[in-house]
Amino acid sequence: MATTFLSALSLVLLLGSAAASAYKGSWQHGECDISRINAMEPSFRLQSEGGVSEFWDHNAEEFQCAGVSLHRHTIRTRGMLLPVYHNAPMLVYVLQGKGIYGITISGCPETFESPQQSREGMRSQKFGDRHQQIGFLKEGDVIAIRAGDAHWAYNNGDQDLVVVVLQDNANNANQLDQNPRSFFLAGNPNWGQEQQKEQLRFHGERRHAQHEFGNVFKGMSLDILTEAFDIDEETARKLQCDNDERGMIVIVDKELQVIKPPLREREREYMTNGIDETICTTQNKDNVDNPSRAAVYNPQAGRFSTVNAFTLPLLRFIQLSFAKANLHRNAIMAPHWFMNAHSILYITRGEKYIQVVNQKGQAVFEGQVREGQVLVVPQNFAVVKQAGEQGCEWVQFHTHANAMFNTLSGRTSALRGLPVDVVANAYQISREEAERLKNSRRETLLFSGTRQSRRRVASA
Repeated sequence: MATTFLSALSLVLLLGSAAASAYKGSWQHGECDISRINAMEPSFRLQSEGGVSEFWDHNAEEFQCAGVSLHRHTIRTRGMLLPVYHNAPMLVYVLQGKGIYGITISGCPETFESPQQSREGMRSQKFGDRHQQIGFLKEGDVIAIRAGDAHWAYNNGDQDLVVVVLQDNANNANQLDQNPRSFFLAGNPNWGQEQQKEQLRFHGERRHAQHEFGNVFKGMSLDILTEAFDIDEETARKLQCDNDERGMIVIVDKELQVIKPPLREREREYMTNGIDETICTTQNKDNVDNPSRAAVYNPQAGRFSTVNAFTLPLLRFIQLSFAKANLHRNAIMAPHWFMNAHSILYITRGEKYIQVVNQKGQAVFEGQVREGQVLVVPQNFAVVKQAGEQGCEWVQFHTHANAMFNTLSGRTSALRGLPVDVVANAYQISREEAERLKNSRRETLLFSGTRQSRRRVASA
């Protein structure tokens, strides 16, 4: 009975937060008077024992406009990102490698349990370990994490595990300010912050700290910890990790021992047939690397895949969505604008030429964006993208659960929907020219490059 009540209460709270999060925090409005947009790289990095964490400057005007922050973790083999929760919802994209992860949801039962065995191999009555579900990570995965849900990740592969993380600080689920905050349940991340301060002084920066984090147990008294956990003072002191200099990513001496079922079982779709499964076992992951699931595909130009509230329902509650694009050599993504979301682009391979135009008809960005760089495109700003000579791949984080865009050219574009006479009079051209303008491109979103476009990209 208690479990049912707890689950029902969680459902009410989840639905309530979903309704509220349909609106962004009021502080976001009025921060988008952008006259110039920059392609950005990480502004500082923190070295840990088990990897590297890199952070983009969330104080940059572009990130302030979108109300988001971005960071990237590179986790070495046998490296573990310590358990942590954040003040805002997040989308995590697995750029490289594989691993396992866990997301802890308060009030949900520990459904993974391992009975302790005696030396003779006979089961005893005492259970060895119980914990919540474990998920598998692989390249192309997109993971949704709610604000306040503790999570961790571990690299059990033979190459670096690289994840790119977008945090939606302007989401209504965050009732603080737009500063990204990470609340660690272990470790001593403040040691890394000292590195950060030194790095900022070295570069002559006078901005506020890029990202705030620390061990929450460190601020609690030893007396409280011993009482709360019913432990001795020495163990309570270890929770505070005062002398821990491993950083936020640590190396596990031996293979991490957690309970996980075979991969094929965990990759099956969840069946939602009750309150417990809606809250505690809801699907939080999707993968965008399968070419067969592309939303738009043009053999001569490339493909475009999306993850939104229709494909991953949890996104409806955290109000974020995702897309991945692959453009062939010199191919073009039609000029377009997002109607209801900011778009944060991260280049994963190659480079592309981008133009972004604001409401004044001014080009606020024009140039090449290469692998590892980030570009923020504000809502309604018109943008056109063209791949370079080696093609280009990128991912896009969107600040709406179902980001929608309109195109300016192509078969389903705004111009295609206008009557010929309206086009002719609007641009002072003949009806014949207006017909050619409307019907010149039969594709919808992704266009193959022309000779002229190739010369333009080469000279950019």
